[in-house]
Amino acid sequence: MKPVILVAALAVHAVIGQQAAADPARSVRPAPAGPAFMRVYGTSPPPFGFVQFCERVPTECVAAGRNEPRFEATPERLSELDEINRKVNADVIPATDLEIYGINEYWALPGQRGDCEDYALLKRQMLMKRGWPSSALLLTVVRDERGDGHAVLTARTAQGDLILDNKISEIRPWHQTGYRYVMRQSFVEPRLWMSLMPDPMDRAGALASTRARR
Repeated sequence: MKPVILVAALAVHAVIGQQAAADPARSVRPAPAGPAFMRVYGTSPPPFGFVQFCERVPTECVAAGRNEPRFEATPERLSELDEINRKVNADVIPATDLEIYGINEYWALPGQRGDCEDYALLKRQMLMKRGWPSSALLLTVVRDERGDGHAVLTARTAQGDLILDNKISEIRPWHQTGYRYVMRQSFVEPRLWMSLMPDPMDRAGALASTRARR
């Protein structure tokens, strides 16, 4: 039986998902009341590895061409997020760029192995093939629980910003990850990045030391 995700309630400041009892392991994690959407604080220099990736694979960095509204996260669409997140996490073996390419920073669509940004790039590509617009799938750089640079994919939906992460199988609302958010792609122009840090001094320090590498 295919998993069915039941959306029990959709509030302005929360995303709440429930899984059918037939398969409780596969779900979008229920969220307590909190800010459903990230706040941006101006533009940010993009990650260097991302700039190089767009030069090599420009078709993956094309703007949608219009200011699209937030994508409606129907139960079927939430199920797609869950399916793709789990599949890519299971199929790709974690490895650093140094181990794969012999350099410290190289963003790419992964083969058998990849690091965090590679997982995010592949999830984005697979979801776009399912009909998700690029404006709803934003590469995002955070500082993880250890303070290290880490990349995830943000699903920008009408119900809230949801995180696809190679470290965990379930989809979580952005404010429920425990991460410190640094920057993410603009939903209007994929090559443009926006800061998610309010303090300019904090922002400069984070950008200087953050490299997505897991």
